[in-house]
Amino acid sequence: MAADSESQITANKDLVKKIPADIAQEILRAVASIEYGSIEVVVHESKVVQIECREKIRVSQRRSCRKTLES
Repeated sequence: MAADSESQITANKDLVKKIPADIAQEILRAVASIEYGSIEVVVHESKVVQIECREKIRVSQRRSCRKTLES
């Protein structure tokens, strides 16, 4: 991420929105933290107000627990 207070994320070439670096970092952290699932970014009045993480836990017959719980 950029060292300045805001980084640029380009959705398409015609539209550039600035997202504060700490918010962009939280979104990236959320994406990196789940193996299966989704991240929803809630925007209100052009500002990110919430980041929701929904993690899906894959269960097989050989492994019935989440790998982090096995330790």
